Amino acid sequence: MNSIIKKPILTEKATTDSEVNNRFAFVVDHKANKIEIKNEIERIYGKTVVDVRTMRYGGGKAKRKYTAKGIAEQRNSLWKKAIVTIAEGETIDLYENI
Repeated sequence: MNSIIKKPILTEKATTDSEVNNRFAFVVDHKANKIEIKNEIERIYGKTVVDVRTMRYGGGKAKRKYTAKGIAEQRNSLWKKAIVTIAEGETIDLYENI
């Protein structure tokens, strides 16, 4: 897609939320803010965005691995999820590009 919107989230919970509440979930760049996400969704899909909610995942405490070469620490990768609410009566077809 582009640098801000990475991919849509197509889980059972996200699909139900899109059908019932007109909300769609996307994996977005972890540095993007709500205004940038709103403008990008409106540009790509041509729909009116009412609300954007974001959640950050990853990072946190590093995991330790004891290997033959010594102790290696690795953090979880950072990623951000955006829940986008579309105006009443509009919908996004996420399966058109598959």
